[in-house]
Amino acid sequence: MNHLRIGLVGVGLMGHGIALNIARKGYALTVLDHPGNQPLDALRALDVASAATVQELARRAEVLILCVTGSPQVEAVLLGDEGALAALQPGAVVIDCSTAIPASTEAVARAVRAAGGRFLDAPMTRTPKEAAEGRLNLLVGGDADLLQECLPLLQCFAENITHTGAVGSGHRMKLLHNYVSLGCAALIAEAAACALAGGVDPQVFVDVLAKGGGGGVALERLSPYLLAQDTSGLRFSMSNALKDMGYYSTMALDSAAAHGIADAVHDTFARAVAEGGPQRLVPELVGMMSGKSV
Repeated sequence: MNHLRIGLVGVGLMGHGIALNIARKGYALTVLDHPGNQPLDALRALDVASAATVQELARRAEVLILCVTGSPQVEAVLLGDEGALAALQPGAVVIDCSTAIPASTEAVARAVRAAGGRFLDAPMTRTPKEAAEGRLNLLVGGDADLLQECLPLLQCFAENITHTGAVGSGHRMKLLHNYVSLGCAALIAEAAACALAGGVDPQVFVDVLAKGGGGGVALERLSPYLLAQDTSGLRFSMSNALKDMGYYSTMALDSAAAHGIADAVHDTFARAVAEGGPQRLVPELVGMMSGKSV
């Protein structure tokens, strides 16, 4: 499959790793020029090209991968007179690796099909570190045969690929995953702030939770901050956490599902953004809740 021409929109922290691994596997890759991109030097050394507009990118690409912030950005890239769909090649595949609202994803997929294209939602879990290593997890919604066709490309940058069902189910599962992940992080951060207020040693706090019911990935990612004020364990901004929790709440409301705990988690990140700014990282919740550094 690596004779295909690939286009990528969104060379951020995650997209840069995706692009590197696609290019290293010998695919002809073109990325969209954008001020939000990470530096492209390493990609240019692998003969990765760039395009000035999404329509120029769409005209070149047989597979168009999106790795942008959320539903508004996906819709802006694809829809409208200046969007990619107006220039999409017949039979081209659009793969949306962003985090998005499932109802929007389903509408976008219909528009892609109406334009003669094919669509998979393939949001990812894990971090920029795994993206650079080609070890992301992908949650793929869409036709099983189309997923099978695209599997060699997806395996360039993903270690685990799960077919979640119909279009939209990938984004639905991603929001469920992120709610659980962010909810656990918020809960542990609040508990850690209480521990600090009560004089509990951070190492004792981490050790006891790790050996009992508080152990798991959320604690592992927060521990570097709890023990050494190191945010590298979870390089995920408060603004992205708030966005994802907002998407989860929208999905829950659309499904008439319970969301009381989710509302509390959402409000926690809303306060963090209001008080500390959007670019603070999730591990810093501990310091913000306690009113002091760990």
